[in-house]
Amino acid sequence: MKARVHVTLKNGVLDPQGKAIGHALASLGFAGVNDVRQGKYIEIELAETDPAKARDSVKAMCEKLLANTVIENYSVEVG
Repeated sequence: MKARVHVTLKNGVLDPQGKAIGHALASLGFAGVNDVRQGKYIEIELAETDPAKARDSVKAMCEKLLANTVIENYSVEVG
């Protein structure tokens, strides 16, 4: 079973990498980009066949390692 995790910075947390991407896009001629926020995308292949157990396992992974829950949000898709 494959799990997909999206990790993004919480609203209000400064995103210097997103700002740098925004400035680079502007310098490349992409007008009209008002704000850029960057994050992480992680795919995990699991041996688990029960979607509920897989989701619980990946959530535990996020809480312990994959996301800094003080400044980041995460979402999990299993399927």
